Amino acid sequence: MKIFYGVQGTGNGHITRARVMAKELYAAGIEVNFQFTGRPADKYFDMEIFNGYRVRDGLTFNTDHGRVNYLKTARDAKPITFIRDVTKLDLSSYDLVISDFEPVTAWAAKRQHKKVLGIGHQYAFNHKIPRAGSDPIADQVMKYFAPADIGVGLHWHHFGQAILPPIIDTPVPPKTINKNKIIVYLPFEDQYEVIKLLAPFKEYEFHIYAPEVVVSNVEHITCKPLSRVGFQKDLYDSAGIISNAGFELASECLQLGKKILAKPLHAQMEQISNAAALQQLGYGHAMTDMDSAVIEHWLHDNHAVHITYPNIAKVLVQWIKAGMPAMDTDFIEDIWNTVAVLHVEQ
Repeated sequence: MKIFYGVQGTGNGHITRARVMAKELYAAGIEVNFQFTGRPADKYFDMEIFNGYRVRDGLTFNTDHGRVNYLKTARDAKPITFIRDVTKLDLSSYDLVISDFEPVTAWAAKRQHKKVLGIGHQYAFNHKIPRAGSDPIADQVMKYFAPADIGVGLHWHHFGQAILPPIIDTPVPPKTINKNKIIVYLPFEDQYEVIKLLAPFKEYEFHIYAPEVVVSNVEHITCKPLSRVGFQKDLYDSAGIISNAGFELASECLQLGKKILAKPLHAQMEQISNAAALQQLGYGHAMTDMDSAVIEHWLHDNHAVHITYPNIAKVLVQWIKAGMPAMDTDFIEDIWNTVAVLHVEQ
């Protein structure tokens, strides 16, 4: 079996999910070619698992001080390049096309009348799940950005819908943690403003990861470059994370039993909805803006949620090899029955 797999590279969550899928696809003896779009080629890191992957411009969203800037997004879009990449991508030799919300792959398949399997959190929005911050632009983006014939949506909870748990690595949770160690990942915020906001909380040890590293002259705040290995190592024994409201990172934190404070991107419906879902489920806290009072309250709250999710990547690969039969109610229920939710005090 030969698969072409397109991955949205704007955020690291899609790539993280693809790493887990790649491992299971390779283990099943499936040949896979990966394509990534949404960021410059030199901005990808820790990509060794994706043997011979290709990079295209694709489409992405521009942000400015923690807010999606639709005007800048439209201004910087390269429609001619996008159309050229869609036209040139030949999918004729592949048995299956998968898109993790990646538009070049999805539209090339549509043009060539190839069935597209969409796997990702965005496809959960085809169902009745917590939704906030919606507007006509956001609705159209969700519908047409990377259309799929079959959409497998992922979420932290089923909400009574035909969606699956997150695709994540399933490491053994740490036996001990550093209660004063906090990871910070706010790549769309001004990093100097983040440092200024965290500086008064001297009893805590903050590790800030960002695409562009700034210099911290505050002793208890360390700024580090993006690194999958380094980030995972720091996250493992930390108490929790302050981050934007991306789906994949929050999933990893829930799997490890870390407390979460999410600050969603303004005007980004998916992240605003994720923050709303975390609060509705009691899985985390959220703040609309960078708020020191909210941060202080969260820092002193020792409650966390530890969720044990099954290996969904392996389940999906087996399902793909079986010919992708309809996911009936029993299939969905059997999977969610293996999920264990535990509320803990750190």
